Amino acid sequence: MKKALVVGINNYPAAPLRGCINDASAIATLLETHGDGSPNFDVRVETDIPTKAKLKEHIDNLFSGDCDTALFFFSGHGFLNEIGGYIVTPDYKKYDEGVSMDEILSIANSSKIKDKIIILDCCHSGAMGSPNLTGNSSLLQEGISILTASRDNESSIEINGHGVFTNLLIDALQGGAADLRGHISPGGIYAFIDQALGAWDQRPVFKTNVTRFTSIRTINPQVPIDSLRKLVDFFPSPQDEFKLNPSYEDTNSKEVKHSIIEPYAIEENVKVFKILQKLQSVGLVVPVNADYMYFAAMESKSCKLTSLGYHYWQLAKDKRI
Repeated sequence: MKKALVVGINNYPAAPLRGCINDASAIATLLETHGDGSPNFDVRVETDIPTKAKLKEHIDNLFSGDCDTALFFFSGHGFLNEIGGYIVTPDYKKYDEGVSMDEILSIANSSKIKDKIIILDCCHSGAMGSPNLTGNSSLLQEGISILTASRDNESSIEINGHGVFTNLLIDALQGGAADLRGHISPGGIYAFIDQALGAWDQRPVFKTNVTRFTSIRTINPQVPIDSLRKLVDFFPSPQDEFKLNPSYEDTNSKEVKHSIIEPYAIEENVKVFKILQKLQSVGLVVPVNADYMYFAAMESKSCKLTSLGYHYWQLAKDKRI
């Protein structure tokens, strides 16, 4: 079981925002289902929560129980002082600006839930997970991952109706951060966002203490899983090369009006070659002594695994995919 609390606050009396409710709505929609439409998180969306007490209640309820995964997303104002960081609520006042990030971490640390994911799009959000206080609250207990829009001394910027960070987060969840199997993990999301933001932009922060892979969302994989499993059939050992010849190229057929050579296209070989071409397109296989797989086939050369291909070969051999 997986549950998510998605919060967006625009209605701050002295400093209203425009994109945070949009952020919450877009993220909630993506989290509710996987790419194939199957159920994912049981999402609760809360917007313009008026008080600090109410937000704390929602956070406490999120991290209660013993489900597999709990995810907290917040888009709104953030605040930092000499004590630490805060996510700000509309009832903020001096010396009581909102919910302490240290307190959120303490609640998550004490939770029995296996995987706790905290994603913040607010100014100074990088303070999350680095409290000034000592004791257990200063540690990320096992199973916690934190992804924030900016460092603790940076602002978080809005553009085109969303936070800059959340715009990238949406792209990541739609598939930009997926691995070849279609899994989208917190680490994959961070890598995707980190590459998109330059040295002069706000910098995302990722902190984690996990001992197992956590998938936030899945999409249809770039390569069918059964094709990845065939790596061990095509390459009995990772050093082997797969020998090709013109019979693997479907255009090398009498039905196609151009020069053809023997052996002509064989249906079974063509099916294998299409899989190899797909594997080549995602960096798992490369032609040997040829620029393209087409020429490797037509010139009776071969193809071989890349380093990434070896990784997935090993996963297939160990029956992990």
